[in-house]
Amino acid sequence: MSIAISALNLAFAVILGAFGAHGLKMRATTEQLSWWHTATEYFFWHALGLLMLSIMARVLPQLPFKASFICLQLGIFIFCGSLYLMALGAPRILGAITPIGGTFMIAGWLLLAWNAFKYEQSLL
Repeated sequence: MSIAISALNLAFAVILGAFGAHGLKMRATTEQLSWWHTATEYFFWHALGLLMLSIMARVLPQLPFKASFICLQLGIFIFCGSLYLMALGAPRILGAITPIGGTFMIAGWLLLAWNAFKYEQSLL
């Protein structure tokens, strides 16, 4: 299931990237296009991260990946989603929640590091 979710994230990242490059180009300001670009870039990288976690979960089933996966997915939704909405004309105040999404992304990676560290220590 998580590989499917990862693949859907990657497909949406491509769709949204293409829309930004072709559909918004004539209608959006430079700032809005910058927000769109940032959202799409983070979307791609973190969707690839989700795919990586999904594959790693099959190779190392003893490591807990679920919390990291959930944090990254929430981060994508909040961070990228808020930037996409602002780029489409939503009020700039929405940018106040963007760092919450970034915090979820950071937490996802830190949880992965923590769980990997604990696992590696248990092998010693």
